[in-house]
Amino acid sequence: MAMNTEIAIIGAGPYGLSLAAHLRAKGLDFRIFGHPMSFWKDSVPADLPLKAEGFALNLFEPGRGFTLEKFCQARGYAYARMGTPVPARVFREYGEAFQKTCVPELYPFMVTHLSGSEGSFTLRLDNGQVVRAVRVVLAVGIGHFAYMPSSVARLPREKVSHTFNTVSFGQFSGRRVVVIGAGSSAVDTAYFLHRAGADVALYVRRSKIWINHPPQAIRGLKLLLTRLKKPRSGLGTGWRSRMACDFPGVFHLLPARLRLRITKGHLGPAASWFTGQAVREEVPVHLGMALESATDARDGLHLKFRNTLTGQLKAVEADHLFAGTGARIDLARLPFLSGALRAAIRTEDNMPVLSGAFESSVSGLYFIGPAAAGSFGPLLRFAWGARFVARRLTRHLTRANARGRLPLPDGKFVGRQPESTPSQTKCFPL
Repeated sequence: MAMNTEIAIIGAGPYGLSLAAHLRAKGLDFRIFGHPMSFWKDSVPADLPLKAEGFALNLFEPGRGFTLEKFCQARGYAYARMGTPVPARVFREYGEAFQKTCVPELYPFMVTHLSGSEGSFTLRLDNGQVVRAVRVVLAVGIGHFAYMPSSVARLPREKVSHTFNTVSFGQFSGRRVVVIGAGSSAVDTAYFLHRAGADVALYVRRSKIWINHPPQAIRGLKLLLTRLKKPRSGLGTGWRSRMACDFPGVFHLLPARLRLRITKGHLGPAASWFTGQAVREEVPVHLGMALESATDARDGLHLKFRNTLTGQLKAVEADHLFAGTGARIDLARLPFLSGALRAAIRTEDNMPVLSGAFESSVSGLYFIGPAAAGSFGPLLRFAWGARFVARRLTRHLTRANARGRLPLPDGKFVGRQPESTPSQTKCFPL
């Protein structure tokens, strides 16, 4: 028998959980599907010190009672609003605790198929259950969008990995490993490989790698002047980051070409000062080297890099290659989207075109998180954006719900009854 709901949320990371907590407080009829914080468990090394400051790693519920700071105090973990890196495992544990306390209704099943159209969507779960929904919110993060260059895509899976696919590195001890990429995932992977005893080298097509500066303790007049010149925000320092945080709605009104250029160009994937400094000092880094070819042989991988300045080729042999080439949002990479539904979604540069309420060209189908960054800017590439999204989308869905209960294909109705009252549940650390 199918499960009926008005709102289905696909994805249980920071965006999906924050939205669900807000919908729950409003008493709306919803279901959320997925494994809580799965990307942070399956794709991020547990000991990785995160780049974002502590205050920017909160998940959000209306009462603001379940903050990372209170969680760390309750568990005895070190915490500071700024200057103390938060390990990925702590952030993951925090998200899992947030889910258990603030979103206990989560269904820990993956959506394997999504089809339908306006007002009538069908979801199939990996446990065989069918769900019918009037509205669907995709909060799928970046896990589906790992980008592999064509030059390495055909190598055997046991000899090439994307940096999203490995969280432990002990098996690479003593082996020759090449990492390609200039961003945080490439640098972080090189750091962990070096710690594990691998013979690792980092090859970068660009002329430099970006590494964030370590926090500095400044006070008095110098602090005031620094804050005026580079105001702080949940995305870091600087006026552009502050504007991205404070005015995502204004960003949405910009011409598409400008929006996409800003989204791609602002806040590139710079490595954290913690891992970046260690890699710069202890790992061979080859700048201006573009991977031209990669072939598999009995004695390992044969790689050829071309110097972008001199044009000279360099041959490199390795046992394994890691592609630290980040993510590229492309709806064609979502395996559960039906072909008809995907074709009906209007896109710009493979990203969905969204209304001011995150709604796609398919009425009732919404995208939040990184998939919405093309419409709302860099803020939505980071956990800090979950507050803006949860508040705005909850207001929209509350108004839509108030307009009346909508029928599902079987003739049943979903939606909050007029006499029901919003949940008064408050969330506090256990």
